[in-house]
Amino acid sequence: MSVPVPSLPEQTEIIRRVEILFAFADRLEARLTTARRQVGQLTPALLAKAFRGELVPQDPADEPAAELLKRLAAQRETAPKTNRGRKIASR
Repeated sequence: MSVPVPSLPEQTEIIRRVEILFAFADRLEARLTTARRQVGQLTPALLAKAFRGELVPQDPADEPAAELLKRLAAQRETAPKTNRGRKIASR
């Protein structure tokens, strides 16, 4: 059985191209690793910025959070009480 084999210069070119592709794959893998690490850090950083009010421009006319919490607590006290206990399934 005859198996065709490329010429030596063609084999050399094939090896060169494969090595270039392996180097490219290594760079992509490194970028993926970096991106995954950054995504893991993004969520906590984003939440921290949100709690500090740094995501959007702040409106000076908005009431302070402490005042909003007081107002919500007052509304909760005046609201009718609801039964929030667990429901017991009838057997």
